[in-house]
This record gives sequence, structure tokens and C-alpha cells, in this order.
Amino acid sequence: MTISSYGGEPKHSIDSDHTRLHELGYKQELNRNLSVLSNFAFSFSIISVLTGVNTLYSTGLNFGGPVSLVYGWVIAGTFTMFVGLSMAEICSSYPTSGGLYYWSAKLAGQSWAPFASWITGWFNVVGQWAVSASVNFSLAQLIQVMVLLSTGGMNGGGYEASKYVVIAIHGGVLLSQAILNSLPISLLSFLGQIAAAWNIFGVFLLMILVPLVAKERASAKFVFTHFNTDNGVGIHSEVYIFVLGLLMSQYTLSGYDASANMTEETKNAAKNGPKGIILAIGISLIAGWCYILGITFVVTDIPYLLSPDNDAGGYAIAQMFYDAFKSRYGSGVGGIVCLGVIAVAIFFCGMSSLTSNSRMAYAFSRDGAMPFSAFWHKVNKQEVPINAVWASALIAFCMALTSLGSIVAFQAMTSIATIGLYIAYALPSFFRVTLARKSFVPGPFNLGRYGVVVGWISVSWVATISVLFSLPVRYPITDKTLNYTPVAVGGLLVLVVSSWIFGARHWFKGPITNIDHSSSGDA
Repeated sequence: MTISSYGGEPKHSIDSDHTRLHELGYKQELNRNLSVLSNFAFSFSIISVLTGVNTLYSTGLNFGGPVSLVYGWVIAGTFTMFVGLSMAEICSSYPTSGGLYYWSAKLAGQSWAPFASWITGWFNVVGQWAVSASVNFSLAQLIQVMVLLSTGGMNGGGYEASKYVVIAIHGGVLLSQAILNSLPISLLSFLGQIAAAWNIFGVFLLMILVPLVAKERASAKFVFTHFNTDNGVGIHSEVYIFVLGLLMSQYTLSGYDASANMTEETKNAAKNGPKGIILAIGISLIAGWCYILGITFVVTDIPYLLSPDNDAGGYAIAQMFYDAFKSRYGSGVGGIVCLGVIAVAIFFCGMSSLTSNSRMAYAFSRDGAMPFSAFWHKVNKQEVPINAVWASALIAFCMALTSLGSIVAFQAMTSIATIGLYIAYALPSFFRVTLARKSFVPGPFNLGRYGVVVGWISVSWVATISVLFSLPVRYPITDKTLNYTPVAVGGLLVLVVSSWIFGARHWFKGPITNIDHSSSGDA
């Protein structure tokens, strides 16, 4: 891994960033005000250990328990770092808000560029919308559980919100995040740094406080060696169970492409964009493993925590925190406060996700790939892509509306948040190690001779999880137990390819310059 510079000269100034962007075909329209810390903060806040782990902790408990949680995190995290390193190397060479789809276009070669750009861009932008939808829906569900526990719990006549109340909360959360994302990037950057600090603070507070308060704790042997095979869904193969337990880790470790999407607003982007990606993954790996270890010491009865008849309605983390404080103080209020810490982290995660969404939509529409592109890439006086912000919030809300018809339909929609997004992550790396193996010109951050090896490992891992997470998760298989992930992702693939064949191939030419060559002031 080396740090070099374009043309032998280091590029530290804003003018150099503008020049590099000009070389890539774009004029500077967004306010370049982000430091490496701010760039990192957006990706770190989207990965958000407190969001992903707490949302799918029940899945990890059910499929393998502590072994899947503790060791699955290490395995998924290690391979995620390979994916991130490969992306970081490409980001350094092409630091634009378009990120993944722009990289694919440049790496696939002139003849394949339009199609490579089209398929990568749509998987990326739809995957990001799905992330915003799933993250904010999980926050709405957590708020509902907090209200339930605050009013007595399932067994004490507590208030259980209807699905319409949950979707209304989801809409209110998205509305507030869209308002925040309408602020100038300097203010949003400050909020992003607060979000990163809150995530770190929350992780270490909860991993120490909750086990300390709990009167009953699991043994180290249980945490590091217990493998739960009693999942109640007809799956008995330990390998199969462990694979399904990986979903929590892989779902959490996504969204770090935000650092690439924010590069046109980042100083010294060719170095700081890649640093943002790697730092976000690396710090999340360490913080996440510590958090998983800490809270798993509170697990003493897995069937009880997963039971829909407990006070939290089967929300394992909520029940764990509630019981820990109730056993010590006779009241679960402290546990509800801890859930509030998680809720704030999830809110910040959704806010940062919407930021990344809007920049991706702005860039993709700038190249004419989206319907009504002229509307999507409008930038206001504060140099914020305001229409992309509000449109992305609206689409995320509409995706969550599927939960009103069927929670299965919503789960299928949000499965794109993991598999669909990772497919978009892998495509540029695939083109880099195949079509562009000899022509790729690295930027200041590069992996040297290991770049191709790392690229192949990342592509192979994404191909593997795409298959594994499409496997059935319950037997016997019926319309209510079918894993709709391959249906959702396959459906998206069919739509994207069909739209290309029957329309876009005639007019979409890939990334296009927006520089007026008749003037010299754009750079």
C-alpha cells in the first residue's frame, strides 16, 4: 500500500481538487468543505454499529447465537475490509460524487462503459434508498418498542402501536432528516462529526454499563463457545445456521461508499476519500466486536429473549436492556434510556444515509441517467443538491409503505440494502481486475502489486454472500416463509437490464462532462 501523487506533485489545495475534478469531466458545483474527519464521519455514521447490530441481533441469536455473533463479525469484517480496500484504491483514482458508477464506466473500457455505468449506478442508488428505508423503519420500530415498555410492556397492558402509527413515525423521521440535509454542508459536516462521536460514545457506554448493571451474566465459555441450533425454523445443519447468522454482521458493515459520494465536497479528496472508507470500516470492526462481546454477556436465556410473548414483543436487545436494569433497580427505566441512546444513533445513521443518497442521485442525474435528471441535479444557493435530498427522502418513505401490505414484501424490498448494494460495490472491482487490469492508473492511495489480489478477494466475497443470503431461512418453504431476497434483487436486475435493452442503450452514453469548454473559469 503506497501513497503517491498525480504527476509527481502532491495535491493538498482546494484548487488542486478542482483541477482533478475538471480532468475527470466535471466543474465544481458543490461546496468543498469536508476534512478527512468529516468524510470519515459520514461513512462511520452510516455503518453505525449501534444501528445494524441492534436491529439484527435477534437474527444472530436465532442462527448460531454467540458463536455466530462473535466469530461471524470477525469473518464478515475481514472480508469487508478487502472490499473497502479495493474500493478505496479506485476512489483515489476517480474522486467524484458519482463514485461506483463512474468508476465502472472508466474501468470497463469505451465499448462497455455505458452499460457498466448504468447497471452499477442503478444498483447503487436503489440500494442506498433501501438502506434509508430500512434504517429509518428500524428506528420507527424501536420507538414503538420503547413506548410499549414505557407503558407496561406486552404483559402489562402496554401500548402497542399499529402498523399505521409505525409508518407515520417513519415518515416523521425522514421529514426531519430531509430538513437537516437541506442545511449547508458546513453545518451538516458538524452534525456528521457529532454522529460519529455519538456512535463511539454509545458503543462503549452500553457495552460496559449494561453488563455491569445486570445481576445475571453469561459465562465466558457461553459467549465464546455456545452455538445455538434451536432456531425453530427447521434448519439443523450447523454450517447452514452459521451462514444465516452472518447476515447481522454483513448488513451492519455497509454504507461506507458514502465517503466516495462525498469526495466532491472533501478537501484533498484523492487521499481523504479512501482514508474515509478504510477508517470507517476499521474503527467499526473494532467497536462492533467490543460491543457484541459486551452485550452478549447479558444473554442468559435465548428462547425467552426471542419469544414474541416477552415484554418487548421479541425485540431481543430491548428485552435484555430492560431486564438488566429491572433486575438491579426494580424498574426498567434505565434500559429504556439506553434504548434512547441507540435510537439517536439510528437517527444519525439515517441522516447520513440520506446525505449519501442525495449526492449519488445528484451525480447520476448530472449524467442524465435518471428520469427528470434536470430536476434532480439542481443545486441551491448553499450549494446543496436540494431536490435530490427531498426526492430521496420521498422514495425511501414510499419503499416503507410496502410494510402496510405485507412485512414480507418490505423485507424483500430492504434485502436490496445488503445484496444489491454489495453488488454495486463489487462491479467496479471486477472491471478493475479484468478489463482494466493493465490500463488502470492508480491515484495517491494504491495497493501496489496487491491491488489485483485484493480485488479478486472482494469480488469473490460479494459473489459468495449473494448466494448465501438468498438461501431459504425457514422450512417448509411456503409463500410466507420464502426468502424473497433473490426475487427482489433478481427483479431489480431484470428491470435495470430491460430498461437498458429497450431504451437507455440508445441514449445513455455513461458519464458526460458538464464543463463548458468555451469558458475557462469552471476549474
